[in-house]
Amino acid sequence: MQITSRKISTSHLTANDAALYRCQKGLELRDKGDFEGAQEVMRPLWKGIGERPDTSGLHPSVAAEVLLCVGILTGWIGSRNEIKEADGWARDLITGSITLFESIGDLKKIAEARTELGYCYWREGSFDEARIVFTEALRKLTTEGKTRANALLGLSVVECSSSRYAEALRILTDNAALFKRLTHPTLKGFYHNTLAITLRAQVTPENQGEQLKQVLGEYEHADHEFKLARNTIFRAMVKNNIGNVLRQLSRFREAHEYLDHARRLAVNLRDRVRTAQVDQTRAEVMIAQRRYAEADRVARGAARSFEKAGRQCLLVEALINRGIALSRLGKTEPAQYNLQRAIEVAQQVGALSLAGIAALTLIEELGDLPPRTLAVACERANEWLADSQSPDLLRRMNAAAIKVLARVQAGLITEDVEGDLTNRPLDFNQELLRYEKALIKRALGQVNGSLTRAAANLSMSYQKLAYILETRHSDLLKERTPIRRRGRKDEENNS
Repeated sequence: MQITSRKISTSHLTANDAALYRCQKGLELRDKGDFEGAQEVMRPLWKGIGERPDTSGLHPSVAAEVLLCVGILTGWIGSRNEIKEADGWARDLITGSITLFESIGDLKKIAEARTELGYCYWREGSFDEARIVFTEALRKLTTEGKTRANALLGLSVVECSSSRYAEALRILTDNAALFKRLTHPTLKGFYHNTLAITLRAQVTPENQGEQLKQVLGEYEHADHEFKLARNTIFRAMVKNNIGNVLRQLSRFREAHEYLDHARRLAVNLRDRVRTAQVDQTRAEVMIAQRRYAEADRVARGAARSFEKAGRQCLLVEALINRGIALSRLGKTEPAQYNLQRAIEVAQQVGALSLAGIAALTLIEELGDLPPRTLAVACERANEWLADSQSPDLLRRMNAAAIKVLARVQAGLITEDVEGDLTNRPLDFNQELLRYEKALIKRALGQVNGSLTRAAANLSMSYQKLAYILETRHSDLLKERTPIRRRGRKDEENNS
């Protein structure tokens, strides 16, 4: 989508001045959401994503600016186009710019580059690393202005993503005067959007109506600023967020209308990750409407996009939604698989607050799991959400703890206490068969009964698993998908 003319003439400029001018124009186009235009402006210096820019012959300060600009664009464009390695490439380029800025002692540019490095870590889900980088940048950015505002926004986003909403709100409100003075509409839009997200996370049932009205007001401010910036993709983001608020208010028809609009904008701009984010919100609305089969289908597609793009935190949220939808469809095994995978993915990137939410959801949705499993999930959720500042999460944690305690107590009462008090002999072969059956049942449940996929997950051949089922666990045959019988026409075609 071309927003402004991408053709610029630099023939009258020196190589250094031309490079600086291209960086300036490239980032201006980025702020308008015109990523293709930004890439085209940088084309004489940079071939595209995954390539290192040509900085030969440039002054170190200019080479540093080029590396920083290309690193920023790589992170944004890579995320948009589902390029999993993009954040790693962006980090390398930005780190290279920091090294050059350090060689010439430019402290402000070092802090600016570290701020952009923080956004790379945040997109990957490495919240602790991002927090450290943003905090270090802010120590050096003592002058009020756009660069400091960008770092403050980054830190508030990290705190919000870590469920530390009170801390995020403190950052935003303490610096409200700075953001009000900004003349940069994209940054001001991000400020109002982030403030709305933070306020929504702290809504209480007692004052929900009034608080959500304030949230919608902040989203309207954000949309106004993004409209001034002529940034269509960020307006799509705001409309998606408004759809989520309308879901919370049970205004489902209006929510879908906003999501339809947001998705059209994202699709027109070929932004796959934003499109998947809209689908993710749509799945949440469908769950609220009890349209669980549709919610699972939509969340599954979103999860594929997030995984392909390497957006691990968004993937975790999609897996949680899938777990909820599958659980309410009565599909316990695949629901457990998706929620446990959400925990694993969140742990891998260090997004422990998201891991805690996944563990909490496991308790809420799958209360019939073994007491020991529920107890461990409760312990981990309590540990990972210990720093949470969300009233809603605290209420959910208290309810989950009561639920788990009741389940554990019931489990202790109904288990064979006499057997626990005696040295009851065990039949090894029978215990082995029991364990084998439980393992196969779980594998089939995780893949909706597909014998081929279950066999692959169990590291055995299809024929071997089929033989085990028919000879040792025939009662599990009902758990598999129906066998497709080949008809005469199939046989004739293959003859």
